[in-house]
Amino acid sequence: MRCPRCGSSDDRVVDSRTVKDGTATRRRRECNDCGFRFTTYEYVETSYPVVVKMDGRREPFDRRKLEQGIARACEKRPVSAEDMQGIVDGVVSMITEQFTDEVTSRFIGESVMELLQDVDQVAFVRFASVYRQFKDVSQFKEELDNLLSQQ
Repeated sequence: MRCPRCGSSDDRVVDSRTVKDGTATRRRRECNDCGFRFTTYEYVETSYPVVVKMDGRREPFDRRKLEQGIARACEKRPVSAEDMQGIVDGVVSMITEQFTDEVTSRFIGESVMELLQDVDQVAFVRFASVYRQFKDVSQFKEELDNLLSQQ
């Protein structure tokens, strides 16, 4: 591992811990040349299925895109970063357990909404309005009516 300060590849591991429910290893390192301490994370590399969009296009699954969409829906809402990360992890887990080659964007969107509904209903409606491409207020009202009838 190269030191972020001096670029040397001569370092040693000072501390090593399992994090993220055993799915990653956090390593605290110290550069032997300049003494700078830094942290690295080691993850198992997983391959994700290709996402089939509604218009038929295919693109690689992008976890960051999922994180950004959820963060945008939860903006200025009392949703913790931990809760948002839990939703992302839950959706990724569903995808990797159920699909190997391809997953539809519809499945991803519906999964996000299912998990988001339990965390924050305003964020759920925000996400739904973008995902389902609401055209007018009546579609908002329908979604709110559905939400209220479930309570």
